[in-house]
Amino acid sequence: MSRQRVPRREAIHFCFHLEQMLGAGVPMLDALADFAAGGGGHPAMRAIAATLAADIERGQPLSQAMAAHPRVFDEVFRGLVRAGEATGDLVPVLRQIAADLTRADELRSQARKLAIYPLVVGGTLSVAVGVALTRVVPQVATLFRSSGETLPLSTRLLVGLSDWLAAYGVWLLAALVATGVVVAATAARHLGFRLRLHAWSLRLPLIGPIRQRLALARVASLFAMLYAAGVTVIDALSSAARATPNLVIRGGIESAGANIAAGQGIAAAFEATGLFPALVTRMLRVGEQTGRLDSALGQLVYFYERDAREAIERLQASAEPALTVVMGLLMLWIAVAVLGPVYDIVTRLPL
Repeated sequence: MSRQRVPRREAIHFCFHLEQMLGAGVPMLDALADFAAGGGGHPAMRAIAATLAADIERGQPLSQAMAAHPRVFDEVFRGLVRAGEATGDLVPVLRQIAADLTRADELRSQARKLAIYPLVVGGTLSVAVGVALTRVVPQVATLFRSSGETLPLSTRLLVGLSDWLAAYGVWLLAALVATGVVVAATAARHLGFRLRLHAWSLRLPLIGPIRQRLALARVASLFAMLYAAGVTVIDALSSAARATPNLVIRGGIESAGANIAAGQGIAAAFEATGLFPALVTRMLRVGEQTGRLDSALGQLVYFYERDAREAIERLQASAEPALTVVMGLLMLWIAVAVLGPVYDIVTRLPL
């Protein structure tokens, strides 16, 4: 079984290549051999294409050959390819997979951009404040103490923070690292703790709703693709659940699937979990009543992807000025707390 990791965009390029070649009437083996022999692209993806060609030549269907590379072709990917093999036409399935991967990649890219700016600003601010508290403030604090002047409150707070950091900074850093290690180890060993972490991540201010929208958009997209490809509702839900990293949402989907298997309606099964917003159950109910569940799922995908994209853009637009203001105010406090007493001392010196 392959353990190779390849970028998501390489999988998109692979789908596009196969779609174009098969649509032009090129046999599958020739299409895979052409991709493997291509000069561009990721070397690991070309090696996987060569392996797929060898497995197909030995008599395996494409979906079965892909099972040896689960990190590149997940269960949903293989299920869609299997459905395309059953209908005898892989071209529209590959086009659909490429479009879905492209949308998911765009949403992930936007989410990463949202995280990069706070990390850069936070890191820069932490370094600046750390240097000020550990290098600058201790030196001027000696001057302040020798002057015998009564220091303003802001300066006393700054000097006290510098002294505390000098005494306990190493222990604070060690405690933070130890906490991270303990949380990670506990989450890896205990499913209940991991579930609580995933539930907590959905309730985080500002970030939690965006994470939930991204997860629901992905689930709706996978469910819609599998259902449109002819996969049964229960199997489609099962595959979509396993492709969802958040255990809370995965558990809700699996619970809904179990209720549907027991004879409950799709909308009622989702509503019974108490996890999904009213929009989801309302759209599913309309799709059930009109017999156009695929159309309702498509509308749901469009809404959640648009909603997630707009929420990311709004948060990014507000986070940048807010962080800039916070950084400016903090640096202004340090400057005033240090330079104010220095100015007072200098003005009292005899000319």
